[in-house]
Amino acid sequence: MTKVIVAGAAGRMGRRITAMVETHADLELAAGFESPGSEFIGADMGELAGISANGITVSEGLETVIDDGEVVIDFTFHTATMAFARMCAAKGRAMVIGTTGLDAAELAELAELSKKFPCVQSPNMAVGVNVLFKTARKVAEILGDAYDIEIIEAHHRMKKDAPSGTALKLGEMVAAGVKRNLDEVGIYCREGIIGERSDTEIGIQTIRGGDIVGEHTVMFAGPGERIELTHRAHSRDNFARGATVAAAWVNNRGNGLYTMFDVLGLEGL
Repeated sequence: MTKVIVAGAAGRMGRRITAMVETHADLELAAGFESPGSEFIGADMGELAGISANGITVSEGLETVIDDGEVVIDFTFHTATMAFARMCAAKGRAMVIGTTGLDAAELAELAELSKKFPCVQSPNMAVGVNVLFKTARKVAEILGDAYDIEIIEAHHRMKKDAPSGTALKLGEMVAAGVKRNLDEVGIYCREGIIGERSDTEIGIQTIRGGDIVGEHTVMFAGPGERIELTHRAHSRDNFARGATVAAAWVNNRGNGLYTMFDVLGLEGL
């Protein structure tokens, strides 16, 4: 059994991860923590997750529980995530990171840190989304430059980053499929008299509202037709369940930075 520590245990994702860990045959919930001063310090993690009380209470800070588990699952905030990664690297604890909003410098640091611990990092842990990543790239390769590519993403009003990490990853995948660099051709806002769409741009548009869990559509618009690939998340359980699959997989792996493609056996496809 792999012992799991849940970061942000009182948050929306933390609660669902707790519930998923408790039902996973190969995982054991070891601990959970919140930031210092949280009102949830001392709360029962089972009760927070909407399942029966399990006697495991929310602790204050990763440093108080890091010796209790083998894998830390983190869906918090990018600056906090990096602090946890540094601590896991120092202790040799594995990590599963689903936090979005990591910038280029943070990703570069994470890659360097992962030489000292095994880490799965992905902007989206859902199995279906990772299949969408691969499918979108393959469709882009087949259609080539004859079709305009647009990505539309929608999330709840509380989401802090935009575009979503998933939308950016989709952009990177389709850009690779048509041999472009998203940093050079990505368009994230259109307003006013902008003129004709260029042949190479890839649009990524953001919608925020209500309690939308997460929706992503990749549109390939060509002459007289369009193809749309869409993933809609009905609940956060998809992300939490994928994180538990990654946690069971990453324990006892060699040091390094892995993705959900590695976990799901999709890397070579």
